[in-house]
Amino acid sequence: MKISVKGITTSAVIAAAYVVLTLPFASVGFGPVQFRIAEVFTVLPFLSPYAIFGNFIGCFVSNMLFSTPLDMVVGSLATLLAAFLTYKCKKVYTAALPPVIVNALVIGTMLSVISDGFTPILLLSYIGSIALSQFIVCFILGIPFIKLLQKYKLDKLMK
Repeated sequence: MKISVKGITTSAVIAAAYVVLTLPFASVGFGPVQFRIAEVFTVLPFLSPYAIFGNFIGCFVSNMLFSTPLDMVVGSLATLLAAFLTYKCKKVYTAALPPVIVNALVIGTMLSVISDGFTPILLLSYIGSIALSQFIVCFILGIPFIKLLQKYKLDKLMK
């Protein structure tokens, strides 16, 4: 992938939008029940590889502002992995799967390990909670977002 000014700008805009969309919803975007509206951007790597780094940086900055150092590292790396896997997807419906699966497993496990009284039931409840919220954001909001960008040819601006 050739790095260009347009690519850096695209990454920066996605990162900034991720942080800005996290700000007003921070109270429900962190913790055992996470509903982070900014995760709608995690489907954008389907359209452009520049969205991989935009999501990673946006997540890192958001976690830096509102979460813990552990989440800054683990959460941001989970987002990076999910974004890369999304980029590799060939169909929009499969592109929404990596953020759901990776975040559910990684963040759900992280939350259960750092909580008091780790149990398998707690682990499964965290994984389920994160999976549900990611599913809503990525499938219910993210796929229509991608289709809207494609309909109006805005996806071409990201390439």
